[in-house]
Amino acid sequence: MKLRSIFLFLVLSIILVSCKSTQPVPEIPSEEIETKDTLAASKPEVSSEVKEEMVGITPWDPNTPKNIEEFRAAWVATVANINWPSTPGLPTSEQQKEALELLDYLENNNFNAVIFQVRPQADALYDSKLEPWSYYLTGQQGKAPEPYYDPLKFWINAAHERGLELHVWLNPYRAHHTTGKEISEKSVIKTNPDLVVELENGMWWMDPAQKGTQDLSSAVVMDLVKRYDIDGIHFDDYFYPYDSYNNGKDFPDDRSWRAYQAAGGELSRGDWRRESVNTFIKRVYNEIKAEKPHVKFGLSPFGIWRPGYPESVTGYDQYEKLYADARLWLNEGWIDYYTPQLYWKISQLGQSFPELLGWWQSENTKQRHLWPGMNVGGEGDQMHITEVINQIMITRGMLPKSKGAVHWSIGPLLKHKELSNALREGPYRKKSLVPPSPWLDNESPKKPQVTTRAENDRLVISWEHEQADAVFRWVVYFKYEEGNWDYKILSRDARSQNLQRIVGDQNRKLEKIGVTAVDRTGNQSKFKEILIK
Repeated sequence: MKLRSIFLFLVLSIILVSCKSTQPVPEIPSEEIETKDTLAASKPEVSSEVKEEMVGITPWDPNTPKNIEEFRAAWVATVANINWPSTPGLPTSEQQKEALELLDYLENNNFNAVIFQVRPQADALYDSKLEPWSYYLTGQQGKAPEPYYDPLKFWINAAHERGLELHVWLNPYRAHHTTGKEISEKSVIKTNPDLVVELENGMWWMDPAQKGTQDLSSAVVMDLVKRYDIDGIHFDDYFYPYDSYNNGKDFPDDRSWRAYQAAGGELSRGDWRRESVNTFIKRVYNEIKAEKPHVKFGLSPFGIWRPGYPESVTGYDQYEKLYADARLWLNEGWIDYYTPQLYWKISQLGQSFPELLGWWQSENTKQRHLWPGMNVGGEGDQMHITEVINQIMITRGMLPKSKGAVHWSIGPLLKHKELSNALREGPYRKKSLVPPSPWLDNESPKKPQVTTRAENDRLVISWEHEQADAVFRWVVYFKYEEGNWDYKILSRDARSQNLQRIVGDQNRKLEKIGVTAVDRTGNQSKFKEILIK
């Protein structure tokens, strides 16, 4: 703890921070921050000598030519049409065009994952037998897109073609949002009225303590896991609703609470609510792993567990107000990656970004991925850009074994061109791999079979793999004389790469190359140095 304190002091001393706000912690959940944002968006074979020594490419191995793992993701919100589609009821061609603009942006700016909201209000932005088509997609709940297509399949295929993981984002309990227009006959509010309660702001919520609620939400998750080639399931911070949604009044679950007491329940009301959520989180994790172990389960809780943790932190108490014991889920390893929503500035008194990140890391006893949520909304000026980049660099310094961040949301990234340029020319100037998850799978794929040939001033590197269908990315490593190792990350369909044989004013010759295969959980194959003569 003493070393962490010294580190944080040095970080905060040397980084120029633009804002010294001491504003209170916002109680507005992530997806409600930016509802007004809009989307902008042949010659003889060269003589080679093979060095037979194998160099293992494993996470953070000092022998790795480059440490190139970092999770870089952005949320794409569909509730209230925040990010996609821009308005309900667009023709299929326009929906697809907008989707490709977002995914092209992520690929071109060297992101490697997208977190796509598919269940904003107990509905579906995909073809579901369990819940109705979303109003936000077609303008009418229960109505399919015209001409018909399955948006999730479209998003998955397009994301994977661009080398992006796709994580589906669900709200496990929200039954109706204030922007969701009329409640259709297919809504859970009409089909399962015993499961839902109405809040004073016009939202409807499924009661988390009801077994029927847990069964329905679990069935939705597993339907997605079984039928779609997704890379992750993602929940955000909506468990029991924010009390502001009910004008500060307690959650209206008297009926289920009395039933619990009548059955002999002995927990306090708060502990009973938390236990209901705990049971659901653990269940979802175990069910996902039983079906498809490679599918990651991620969760983005409110950024503060409780005021006083760490000591200087003040603000909203999710443990007491949302009945979310987020520390427990991290301690128990019921998730594969954790994305606490740290939407405050580095120097914010009471909610400092590095102080909170350090506390969450101290609770990461199972060493799962800790990829904080960062708010990139702002004015887009230089102070805003500096803050975002400094937060990324702090995260890299504090979490060197599994770097990463998730940006809320893609909207400001598209809106503020200067911010996007600064990221692409700075911390995101080269592509990266999603860090591996050794607790899920620690077996490296077989190495590709590599051949080379000269074509004029270029070296053509080609490869084959006996299990190419199981490969998600390829990495071509290369080194020029008197230089360091460099790399190119390529999509799963690539089978060759051209490199200049001589570069620079000093006529430095290409000296070494190597190619690795990367599987769905981020494991790289063994690395074989090929010396080029």
